[in-house]
Amino acid sequence: MSAENGKAENGKNGIPDTTAGPRPEPLRFYGTTWVDHDSGYAARRAGLAVGSLAAAAAACFVLRLAYQGLQIADIGSFVSLLMIVMFAICSALAFRHTWSGFGSRPDPDRQASMRGLLAIGFVGSLLAYFFRTLTEAPGEKLHREEYEKARTDYAKRTTRRSGNPSKKRRHR
Repeated sequence: MSAENGKAENGKNGIPDTTAGPRPEPLRFYGTTWVDHDSGYAARRAGLAVGSLAAAAAACFVLRLAYQGLQIADIGSFVSLLMIVMFAICSALAFRHTWSGFGSRPDPDRQASMRGLLAIGFVGSLLAYFFRTLTEAPGEKLHREEYEKARTDYAKRTTRRSGNPSKKRRHR
């Protein structure tokens, strides 16, 4: 969430920006179109769903070529099986990690420690992105909750009291 204090700043062409309050955090590939689902939001979601599925299919094709290379090298069935199991487990873990990252902010230390595993299991991450894109922009629910909370907190801070507080009746 952007930490904005609501002060007017210079906007485009030097014209002061009069919008006050918190601003939505942009999502990758979507910008801030996720807020109102405008400016081609649905087309972006459809395009990114197709793109992530195509990237996952291309990645599987490349992995198949690598597996065939191992078969041609005749290194043995144990190493071939080990490679298949490694990619399957890493893809499953990457899917789970990516999917959970759409619902909560990931821990930076854990993210750094899992970078290698996520690189090996990139097919799982692509599939998680594809499946999430079918229902919403990946991370939209988390960002929407944070944005709504920031808006309600801002509204609570900026509401004015009605009446003169010095004329308030005191209870005895």
